[in-house]
Amino acid sequence: MASAAAVVAVFSVVAVLFLYAEFSFGYFVGFYLFTMIAGYLWLNQFSEFIYNHALSGLSAAASAIAFLLPALFIRSPLPQVWTLSPKALDRVIDGILVFGAIVVSIGATYDFRLVSIEQIYDYRESLRTPTALNYLMGIASGALLPFAFACCVELKRPLRAAIALAILLAFYPVTVSKISLLTSAWLVVMTILSRIFELRIAVVVSLLAPLVAGLLAFMLFELEWVPYSATVPYFGLVNFRMVAIPSLAMDFYNDFFFKHDLTHYCQIGFLKSLVSCPYNEPLSVVIYKAFGIGGYFNASLFATEGIASIGALFAPVAAFVCGLVVALGNRASANLPPRLALISGAVLVQLILNVPFTTVLATHGALLLFLLWYVTPLRAERKPDQGYSGLSA
Repeated sequence: MASAAAVVAVFSVVAVLFLYAEFSFGYFVGFYLFTMIAGYLWLNQFSEFIYNHALSGLSAAASAIAFLLPALFIRSPLPQVWTLSPKALDRVIDGILVFGAIVVSIGATYDFRLVSIEQIYDYRESLRTPTALNYLMGIASGALLPFAFACCVELKRPLRAAIALAILLAFYPVTVSKISLLTSAWLVVMTILSRIFELRIAVVVSLLAPLVAGLLAFMLFELEWVPYSATVPYFGLVNFRMVAIPSLAMDFYNDFFFKHDLTHYCQIGFLKSLVSCPYNEPLSVVIYKAFGIGGYFNASLFATEGIASIGALFAPVAAFVCGLVVALGNRASANLPPRLALISGAVLVQLILNVPFTTVLATHGALLLFLLWYVTPLRAERKPDQGYSGLSA
C-alpha cells in the first residue's frame, strides 16, 4: 500500500502541466487519460500477473507525459482557408439530425431491445447489425449528433438540441451499449458544468464528482444504511466500469503482450489485409479468450496503439503521435467558443478511454468532428478557461 501511494504521489507531479495549460479538447482528453494512468500505476503495485512491472510502470508514466505535452500545449489555430456560412451551418445541423434519425431507424429494423444495464452483455452477442451500419451509427452518436447539440446550445436553439438528445437516447435499444444509454445525460451534465464553472474546473469536476459520489454510495451500502439496488449498480457502472476498467485493461494487455507476439499495428482494418498478423480477431476478443474475463476488454490508446502494437518499451512514441493528433483537434477548434469544443467532444473523450485510438478517429468520427470544428463559422472572443463572451456566426 505504501509503495503504491508513493508511486502515485510521484506521478502526480505531472498534474502541474494542467495548471499551466489553457482549456482545449486536449486538456479534456488529457485529464481523463492522466487519471487512468494514475489508476494503472496504483493497480500495478498489486497485480498478480508476472511480467516486468517496473518497465511497464515507467512506460505508462512516460506515455502519459509524451501524450500530454502536445495535447495540452499545441493550440495555435489552423490557417482558416474556408468556413461555412451561418445559413450553411443551419443546414448542416438539420442534416445531421435527419441523418441521425434515419440511421437509428434503420438500425432498429435489425435490432431493438429495451433491456436493463445488467442484461446488456446477455444480448450484445446476438446483435446482427451490418458492419457498414455500425460505422454510420458510431459516427452519428460519437461525433455528429454531439456536434449538432453543442451548436444548438451555443446558438440558443433548445428544440433542436432536445431533438439531438432524443435521437442519441434512441441508439441505446439498437446498440445495447452503456455509452449509448448515458450519452444524452452526459452531454446535459457537461452543458450544466460549463455554465457553472470555468472549463478546466468543469473537466475536473466531471470526473471526480461521479467518483466521489460512487465511493460515498458504496460506503453507505457497507454501513447498511442504503440498499444494494440504490448504490452498488451505480458504483459498478461509474467507478468500476467507466474508470477502473480502462486502468485494469493496461494490466491485462501488459501481461499478454509481454508473453506473445506484438501486432505492429496489424489490428488496424486496412493494414490487416496488407500484412500478416498473428491475431485474426479483434484485440478485445483475443484478450477475452486469453483470460476468460467477464467481457470484451476494449482499451485505450496506451494499451492498443502502445503496448499491443510496439510493446511497453516504445509505447511512449505511440502516445506522443496520438497526442499530436489530438493537438490537431485543438488547432481545428482554436477559434471556436471553448464550450462548443467541450460539449461536442465530450463523447469522444469517453470513447478514447475505452476504444483504440484509430477506431475513435475513423469509426467514431473524430476526424470528421475535427473537420466540422475547422469549418464552423461560430466565433467568440476567447478568454482563458472560460466559456465565451460575445458570439458571432
